[in-house]
Amino acid sequence: MRINASGPRVADLRGVVFDMDGVLVDSHPAHRKAWRLFLHTLGRDVGDSELDFILDGRKRGDILRHFLGDCPEHELEEFGRRKDGILRKIQLSVVPVPGVIRLVHELRGCGVALAVATSASRSRARSTLVELGLLDCFDAVVTGEDVQHGKPDPGIYLLACDRLQLESNCLLAVEDAVSGIRAAVAAGLRCLAVALHQAPETLRSAGAAHVVPDFEIVSAADLEEILLRCNLAAPQAAVMRSS
Repeated sequence: MRINASGPRVADLRGVVFDMDGVLVDSHPAHRKAWRLFLHTLGRDVGDSELDFILDGRKRGDILRHFLGDCPEHELEEFGRRKDGILRKIQLSVVPVPGVIRLVHELRGCGVALAVATSASRSRARSTLVELGLLDCFDAVVTGEDVQHGKPDPGIYLLACDRLQLESNCLLAVEDAVSGIRAAVAAGLRCLAVALHQAPETLRSAGAAHVVPDFEIVSAADLEEILLRCNLAAPQAAVMRSS
């Protein structure tokens, strides 16, 4: 039976795990600006190509070490607070990725379990979901503070599976970054990628089963079909709509 909002379902898809930045919310431009301004306060002027590192779904501590080298833990925490303070000043509103609010509510109405697996801090993840009006839609929210290693380590997705109490083969991950896709795949999940700020070819090469530009024409039934096809055949990346 296909997923539908009007009755029970018997289907492969039992849950969806969403990344947050670049998937639920289009926050990458604000993060890029905040990191540039923060690093400038430390005498580091970085170019656009260097800043691409921050869009790869990594934990804040890993990003700080990438740009600043090894730092004591107390310095990393202070630097993180300073960067987040800059972000709050420049990010006046949270802009959802087109179509995602509708899709989340549709999935929820179908009885699909939902989780967030984000490298963001617990406080920022919660505040973002509250501002989007989606906090109550998710059964589990796993953040960078809940795991020792950030993406591409699979730990964050393994923990999401554990909290949803579902096997990875009945879950679909939704990501927008190479490290996130690799983390999901390493945890045994099939992955739908959103090519909002990355080239579709890059996301397919990382292991995404399908690529979409946003969620405007993506339905719950589409997600079920993606997982069903992946479980029936060898994974092949595809673009559902040209971007």
